[in-house]
Amino acid sequence: MSERIRAMGRAAAIPLLAVATGLVAGALIVVVTDVEVIRAWGRAWQGPGHALAVTWHSIATAYRALYEGSLGSAYAISESLVTATPYIFAGLAVALGFRAGLFNIGVEGQLFMGALASVWVGYSVKGLGAWLHLPLALLAGAAAGAAWAAIPGYLKARTGAHEVVNTIMMNYIAFRLSDWLLNGPMKRPGPGGTPGFVPISPEVLPTAYLPRLFEPPLRFHAGFFLALALAVGVWWLLWRTPLGFEMRSVGANPNAARTAGMAVGRTYVVAMALSGALAGLAGANQVLGVDRWLGQGFSPGYGFDSIALALLGGSHPAGVVLASLLFGTLRSGATRMQSVAGIPIDIITILQALILAFVAAPALVRALYRMRGETAAGPVLTRGWGKG
Repeated sequence: MSERIRAMGRAAAIPLLAVATGLVAGALIVVVTDVEVIRAWGRAWQGPGHALAVTWHSIATAYRALYEGSLGSAYAISESLVTATPYIFAGLAVALGFRAGLFNIGVEGQLFMGALASVWVGYSVKGLGAWLHLPLALLAGAAAGAAWAAIPGYLKARTGAHEVVNTIMMNYIAFRLSDWLLNGPMKRPGPGGTPGFVPISPEVLPTAYLPRLFEPPLRFHAGFFLALALAVGVWWLLWRTPLGFEMRSVGANPNAARTAGMAVGRTYVVAMALSGALAGLAGANQVLGVDRWLGQGFSPGYGFDSIALALLGGSHPAGVVLASLLFGTLRSGATRMQSVAGIPIDIITILQALILAFVAAPALVRALYRMRGETAAGPVLTRGWGKG
């Protein structure tokens, strides 16, 4: 047991140090983009004390605002968890694909399809109780995402077409389909049934709401616990079931898996469908638990950010949950950083990029902190273009 704990500690050391190093590098960026700090150092020949004080004040103000906006109050914590919830779903979708050797870049499109299906069921199906309407809306979102992702999975299994190209193309089809539906068949009518002018869907019926657990203005809802339950489910699937073993085997070496009698093509389709179902639930979570209607461009890029989450979390469900909480915290605190500290919200994106860069370069982190090198087998993220 002690050896296992030590192994877990070694595995967690690199991501933790990467986050810390990214925050330090972010502080440097905050400093060099602060006009007051630059002016203070321009007069540093009069004495560096004032320049150092201004520099420290700039960094402290920025990170204090980040903390207050993400963890400094009950409302801030609620918003951080609300932001992290779709990240968990989407990150699990990408991580599951990675474990099967598939690079699912289409999570954003699958998320849109899940949102479209769940919001349609949420506002159009009437006369059901919450015990039936809510599960039906969630299942519709999962089914839509699964069907959308299964298409590139089938094309890869049948023709060898690379899933990266196909999922990218499927993204744009989903975006344009969403635009057409929200400007046409799913457009919310105006007063008195007249044609509406805003490209948004009708509001979801209360029986399809994901219940919120506290009084307004807190928006924390039950979708967070559903995401955690699915993280446990994905772990159980991958490491405790024959199907999960097949996925990991195909992801590690499809030729060896085929020689061992595994149906590689079927595994690709199933893995992509499961990945898409998770992505579809990310969209369903957002429209049923947060917005309760669907508008154009409702996602700020959850599906694209999920690629970074899966990498940061080592394609492990527990790592994805922790990475999602980190990204949710950073995103939630970004607004207050901008309003209080006057720091552009893009700095948060830079912070995320720096953290990911350090995670993706473990040798650099080990060199910076003089750590002993290790070799560890991880999931195969891609095996090259055009290979089956």
